[in-house]
Amino acid sequence: MIISPDDQERVDAIEKALLARWPETRIAPSTERIAALVDLLGSPQLTYPTIHVGGTNGKTTTSRMIDALLFAHGLRTGRFTSPHLETYRERISINGEPIDPKELIFTYNDIAAYFDLMDSKFEHPISFFEAITALGFAAFAEHPVDVGVIEVGMGGEWDATNVVDADVSVIMPIGFDHMEYLGNSLKEIAATKAGIIKEGGFVVLAQQEPEAAVELLRKAAEVGADVAREGIEFSVASRSIAVGGQLLTIQGLNDTYDEIFLPLHGKHQGANAASALVAVEAFFGEQPLDIDAVRAGFAAVTSPGRCEVVHRDPTVILDAAHNPHGAKALAETLASEFNFDEVVAVIGVFGDKDATGILQELEPIVDLVIVTQSTSSRAMSSSELEKIASNIFGKDRVFEVADLNSALDRAVNDATRPLSEETVGVIVTGSVVTVGEARSYLRKKFAQ
Repeated sequence: MIISPDDQERVDAIEKALLARWPETRIAPSTERIAALVDLLGSPQLTYPTIHVGGTNGKTTTSRMIDALLFAHGLRTGRFTSPHLETYRERISINGEPIDPKELIFTYNDIAAYFDLMDSKFEHPISFFEAITALGFAAFAEHPVDVGVIEVGMGGEWDATNVVDADVSVIMPIGFDHMEYLGNSLKEIAATKAGIIKEGGFVVLAQQEPEAAVELLRKAAEVGADVAREGIEFSVASRSIAVGGQLLTIQGLNDTYDEIFLPLHGKHQGANAASALVAVEAFFGEQPLDIDAVRAGFAAVTSPGRCEVVHRDPTVILDAAHNPHGAKALAETLASEFNFDEVVAVIGVFGDKDATGILQELEPIVDLVIVTQSTSSRAMSSSELEKIASNIFGKDRVFEVADLNSALDRAVNDATRPLSEETVGVIVTGSVVTVGEARSYLRKKFAQ
């Protein structure tokens, strides 16, 4: 998309205004402010049916899959996800594309005055995340869309997105993340995430640890929601690795769907696809989905920054794993689906994340680590990360290059061995911001 300089200037100014609000990482756990705000706006989030996607890992990719399937079935779609990789317009997506700058500007101008009004009414001002959530809801109503696919920001019960009245809720695998807000046991975390299950609604449960599953099923029973569980009511019946992705057969609720090509790597993406398919089945009701639309929808799925191959020779893979669960899935995918003789990893993590857990999951499959840091104020310093990495990998396998672009250059140079028959892979991981900044830099680097 070509954006005029005037529109880009306005889009940047809107971002600046949004970022001047309470940051995304500062949470006052309550839906009171967002509920009052959307009420003032005329409840745009209730003007279209929604599918609400929560859990810990796989939320964004599963939301993208649901969006692609609905679009392939002829519906106009609105998708709200977070965080973004390269531009905040990615968070508000219409018919599979980031919101058009002119539509964003129009919607922001339409509702911005209400943000200031709400700021004066509550002890805490409207946060960045609440503001952009409201912006997404209003843009989807304005477009208008036939269905909204809404990803939870954090938790569930008190997340800003939880003012939707979802027809279908989806809860992806629950793991440990954001413990300072969600609790220190899977039971506590699951209880908060179960807050998106709506009375009399339908909930799709991806594979869960037993203590999380118990909590989710208890909540579903309490509110009388119908449940579809991975491994019981639906499953990946077969999966084989194919060139550029995988071939799946999914046992859904209403049919068995075969010969599905998914252009994404990893067993976990096959599982995500099953949850996405069943969410769409539940949304449409009792009849089986059109198999051609299912195949077309999955074939069109992209998931930037999720085991994304951005270059060949050397192969460079971006993966936004930012917790041990995500790092484990990345390690398993690299071991089973790529045939590298050596792997060089560029890793930059946030200071509040479990860096030790992430690095321990990657250690068996990584030969050399270049520790670095993104430009985010939340980034752990590369020197601190180097100490942690040296304890796990040993000093001789760890190098510190504080500047991310220089770290990427070094990794690509190390992996380029014209006289060798060895194949060397480069992975960039540790946080969404690290991967987003790497993606922008590498696309320019390799375009030259």
